[in-house]
Amino acid sequence: VQLQASGGGLVQSGGSLRLSCAASGRSLNGYALGWFRQAAGKEREFVAGLTRSGGSASASSVKGRFTISRDTAKTTVYLQMNDLKPEDTAVYYCAADRHLIASSIRTQSQYDYWGQGTQVTVSS
Repeated sequence: VQLQASGGGLVQSGGSLRLSCAASGRSLNGYALGWFRQAAGKEREFVAGLTRSGGSASASSVKGRFTISRDTAKTTVYLQMNDLKPEDTAVYYCAADRHLIASSIRTQSQYDYWGQGTQVTVSS
């Protein structure tokens, strides 16, 4: 599965962005999906995820501000980011896995497929 992330950019604090992650040539139906981010000098961390059964999870730092969803054709996963803060600045990565169990949704090592990353920069 090839994933292509897009939608990053420069936004002011309090603004919004929507990231997209498209699977080339196939459906993501039945896949667990996740968004992760890596700020400069820091480790990559979990942001939000969708389980194979449709459940969702998000990091406490983004809860209430970020929402993960997928389109009805199940070829694209989105991350709607509202009320952005400077500390949200990072490269954002999407990931997918066909067999990942719900309890591992936050564990990046469990994902087999990764997008290339898209930069999000939030100015104060």
